[in-house]
Amino acid sequence: MTASGRARREQVRLHAAALFDHDITPVQVAKTLRVSTKSAYQWHRRWQAGGTAALASTGPGGNPCRLSPARQARLASALDAGPATQGWSEDQRWTLARVTRLIGRLFHISYTLRGTSYLLHRMGWSLQVPAHRAVERDEDKVTAWRTGTWAKVRG
Repeated sequence: MTASGRARREQVRLHAAALFDHDITPVQVAKTLRVSTKSAYQWHRRWQAGGTAALASTGPGGNPCRLSPARQARLASALDAGPATQGWSEDQRWTLARVTRLIGRLFHISYTLRGTSYLLHRMGWSLQVPAHRAVERDEDKVTAWRTGTWAKVRG
């Protein structure tokens, strides 16, 4: 979730705390704020235990990234160099398995495939589907075939 989304949700919780201060029941708070009654009851319990401060945002969820920004930059430059520079010469595609192994080689840190996917997404990389066009493709021969042989077959 984005920071603005967390801030919006925090404002809803703080509004709920103000309503709880006026002895409004969790069911009425849920209807007023258009949230689930389960959330309203959870907020009410937290509010009773710690006041309005207990409903403040605790920041983004999840574990912090295990690669520092400097290591992420190093990983990005290794990825930019291509798989061949890392020993994968059979094709020029990065797969999650290859990137996971690369992270292990470079930093001695083990990631799951899903963790690698999340890391790459945070770094701005996205899934790409290969075009299946050969690197050695000769455009002149392809054009000649299209104009000669294919024209006869279609003809």
